[in-house]
This record gives sequence, structure tokens and C-alpha cells, in this order.
Amino acid sequence: MSRRLVSLTLDTLEDLPRPCRQCVYWELDPVAAGRAREAGDPGLEKEAWVSQTLLEWGSCGKLAYVDGMPAGFVMYAPPAYVPRSMAFPTSPVSADAALLTTAHIVTAFAGGGLGRMLVQGVARDLTKRGIKAIEAFGDAKFGDAGEGAGGCVAPADYFLSVGFKTVRPHPRYPRLRLELRTALSWKSDVEYALEKLLGSMSPEGLLRPVRPATRTAAG
Repeated sequence: MSRRLVSLTLDTLEDLPRPCRQCVYWELDPVAAGRAREAGDPGLEKEAWVSQTLLEWGSCGKLAYVDGMPAGFVMYAPPAYVPRSMAFPTSPVSADAALLTTAHIVTAFAGGGLGRMLVQGVARDLTKRGIKAIEAFGDAKFGDAGEGAGGCVAPADYFLSVGFKTVRPHPRYPRLRLELRTALSWKSDVEYALEKLLGSMSPEGLLRPVRPATRTAAG
């Protein structure tokens, strides 16, 4: 099973799940988002936001593919590019952090380490750009009936499971933070698997004996 990580572009934007491709929950303020939905094609606003962010700031998302199939994605940007970020009770995002807005793993690929792989890809990208941390607003009651943001705000448990720590608690929308140096110190699932395999083998099994070279007499 092959896995690869690519940056979000206007081309790979089409590989987002359709509900996410049409969602402008994060990209617009609540009033503008409502107008976009009423206009009938919020996907155009989503594309315009991605285009502007790519031009002005750079990479703002990562997608994971498994055997060529889109399996998950994350999106991120400076808080100034995310109008919705100021609408949370645990706002604002820290000045030294980028905001990870949303994360989604396709159900068929859940539990395979893609969530951590995506976050580590974000960490590598942001570290090169001099950013120290990622923050996110998590949904502590994800999936519960009642008011909420649907699937637009990722579960707080997801962020906690990939290394984030709570910096501002809230019964519904805690703000969480991951220091990038922590994410970059992780070993990938592949490294762990290889380490486990090598650890289970004896030195004799790892090294294949080499037979000494012999010369045959010329006849």
C-alpha cells in the first residue's frame, strides 16, 4: 500500500470530498458564508480563497493519497486569512501560530496513521517558513445532536491524538496547540515498523554471510 502527501493546489482542490469542496465555513465570515450558500455555488468562493492564499502566503493545505486514492486532507493558514477564527469563544489564535482549520480522513482509511502523517507534513512546511506552532479549535462534542458546525470543526480528540495540547479549555470549542519541534521529532509509522522488524531479527539474520572469493586454476 503506497501513501503519499501532496500540497493543496487549485488542481488537487478537486480531490477534496464534495461537501468539503463546497464548504466556506472557515474561509468567509458567517454573513458572507450565508450569502455564498444562498447564491448557490460556494465552491467558487472556496476556489477564490485558495487561489488568493496560495498567491499571497503560500501552501495552505495537504492531501494524503493511498494507492492513488484521496484519503484525507488538512487545511491551514494565518488567522488573518480565516475570518471565522474570531468567532470562537476561545479566540484569538496566538501570534506565533498558524491555524489548522479543518482535518478530514476518509472513513475507509481511518486508523492508519494518516492524521499524524498530515500534521507532520504541515509541520515540515511551516517550519521552513519560520512559524513556531500550529493551533486549532477542536469540537469537544463532535457528533452530538444539537447546534454545532457539523463536520467543519474537527474533533478535539483528533487533535489530542496527534500531539496537540489544550491551551484554552472550553466545554465545546477548546483551543489546542502543537509546537512544531514536537511534530518534527515524531517517527513515521514506516520507521516504527522497520525498527520493530529489525529489532525482532538477530544480527546473524540481518547479515548474510559472504563466501570468500576463490580462484580456479586456468586450464
